[in-house]
Amino acid sequence: MSGDGMNGDGMNGDGMNGDEERLARIEGQVRHLNDRQEILDCVARHARGHDRFDADLLTAAYHQDGVDEHGATVNSGPGYAQWANMIHAEAAELHTHNITTHLCEIDEGGDTAHCESYVLVGLLSHDGRTAMLMSGRYLDRLERRDGTWRIAVRRCTVDLALSADASVLRTPFFKEQGFVKGTRDRDDLSYRRPLTAADDPGQTPVTRW
Repeated sequence: MSGDGMNGDGMNGDGMNGDEERLARIEGQVRHLNDRQEILDCVARHARGHDRFDADLLTAAYHQDGVDEHGATVNSGPGYAQWANMIHAEAAELHTHNITTHLCEIDEGGDTAHCESYVLVGLLSHDGRTAMLMSGRYLDRLERRDGTWRIAVRRCTVDLALSADASVLRTPFFKEQGFVKGTRDRDDLSYRRPLTAADDPGQTPVTRW
């Protein structure tokens, strides 16, 4: 065996030469990065499903036997969307779920991941003048089954909650700016394909403040 781990034929202990070994290492790194991206995309789609009341997106983020814990409430993955949409409709006029710090550990087997995703949730009250800001974390176990990463178990924390003045949204100055307002359905501008620089005649007009 030579000093670089190769035998006299330029092969390592697994029967690969140096180029094959490097290629295998690169392929493993690419596979890991691809898995990380697919896992983060799953978490992000879940957040989008919350804010758009998109039950299909929320449900697709879980395996059929998945479990979600929000405080004292535990739902099955397939049953989560109905509960979440009801709770958010009662609590707020609009909300945004912002995924920030995301940590992910993939088990050696490659089909189970353990994630901690920080989430910042802003909820606008129905009177449009106050808001709540909550900071917490999603603690997830995701599993890849049939080639697709989905949530098997989600447990949530709340680590900070603040109330805030949101009355600026009702001022003439802000309203004059004409910003697009999100909607909790598929009329939201984010679903429009193709996205254009101006509203197209014949399409559903966007909602503005």
